[in-house]
Amino acid sequence: MNGPSCHGVDCEPLYKDGRLYDLQSAQFTDDIPFYCRQIAKYGDPVLELACGTGRVMLPLADRGYRVTGLDVSEGMLRQAASKSLNKDLSVTFIRADCRQFVLKRKFNVILFPFNAIAHLHDRASIEACFSCVQEHLEADGRFIIDFFNPRLDILLRDQSRRYKVTEFPHPDGIGRVVITENNVYDDAAQINRIKWYYSLGNDDEETVEELNMRIFFPQELDSLLYYSGFAIEHKYGDYDESPFQPAAQKQLIVCSKR
Repeated sequence: MNGPSCHGVDCEPLYKDGRLYDLQSAQFTDDIPFYCRQIAKYGDPVLELACGTGRVMLPLADRGYRVTGLDVSEGMLRQAASKSLNKDLSVTFIRADCRQFVLKRKFNVILFPFNAIAHLHDRASIEACFSCVQEHLEADGRFIIDFFNPRLDILLRDQSRRYKVTEFPHPDGIGRVVITENNVYDDAAQINRIKWYYSLGNDDEETVEELNMRIFFPQELDSLLYYSGFAIEHKYGDYDESPFQPAAQKQLIVCSKR
């Protein structure tokens, strides 16, 4: 995910070091052409919710789009600001919770990329976030959400097993970081309770961080948007804009005010 949109305790430790986040995910660029096509169609300025270290917004700014990034994590925004200065990009960063922000301006496109909506765990949080989007979206603007299509074989996999997430060199040059995970799916709350285990080379000590992801099934997400005043114009199954269908990898939703 791009970065936390939750407030404080639940996910803050996982995102405290933007350098580590970049090493985990900065190489993923598959979604950038998709967002460029949408912005070319609907126009800027653009607001990105949960912008993290700028993985999405900085390439957009580099292409000349006017972009504002909002995130609750100081560590992630610090990394994003450093990267933007190195590239001499004109962007705006705002530290705020995506459920309660007031920017006194409107945007033609508001993005919620890379599964970041999973940090909104309850209906009140979802409604508050969507209400803020409504307030900041131009009358003919578009709200775009990227969330995976849930797979039961992953949610219900063996809780006792560890699964490798990624491996990369530590930014301080002290070895390689290996991340493994296991998960327990809380089907009543629809929260996938994931633990990430960070180890450094052959070091026996591990750091454990929690990643609690709200799972949105397709009809549920469509309904939440509808009852929050949005009309779904397109729902894609991947970044190539192929139609959403059974076994699609993604739920890529482009919606307008209803």
